[in-house]
Amino acid sequence: MANAEKVAAVAELAQSLRESDGIVLTEYRGLTVKQLQELRRSLGEGASYAVAKNTLTKIAAREAGVELSEDLLTGPTAIAFIKGDVVEAAKGLRDFAKANTTLVIKGGFLDGKALDADEVKKLADLESREVLLAKLAGAMKGSLQNAVSLFNAPLAQTARLVAALEAKKAEEAPAADTADEAPAAETAPEVEASAETDSEG
Repeated sequence: MANAEKVAAVAELAQSLRESDGIVLTEYRGLTVKQLQELRRSLGEGASYAVAKNTLTKIAAREAGVELSEDLLTGPTAIAFIKGDVVEAAKGLRDFAKANTTLVIKGGFLDGKALDADEVKKLADLESREVLLAKLAGAMKGSLQNAVSLFNAPLAQTARLVAALEAKKAEEAPAADTADEAPAAETAPEVEASAETDSEG
């Protein structure tokens, strides 16, 4: 590889390292082109997988501020650059490595911390971002429903009291009007009429 090509390759690697939410380094010895395609698909959206020379990766990592131990940069190396759900990509790598023993997970880098192979596998055991968000949304929905119920309860009680008062006022208003407008002499016939109505009922 010419010097200019090396410089370009290092710059590209450094940019990928900076833009990634996490990376996982693997040894890909013996994988076919078809298997590599399957592996790339298993990483999920926002992730890429590329073969990289160890010497260039070491330089690029230093430029990007990513600390990678010498153990990670031995043998044939390919790097999973992950943008987005790191857990989903780790699961994809772990499951692929189980089905294809030629793929070996060497370690990775996440949130400013170097990970060994076991830590990457533990990361794969976590729940994915989608599952966690779904659980969080469910919990928030339940909390909001409870909060709405608490707010609505006093409002509903107040509404019922207001309705009852309005009904009571409506019932009392005609009786008061009749008492004010009708002469005292007409009170007896009204009582008799009421009695007749009651007897008919």
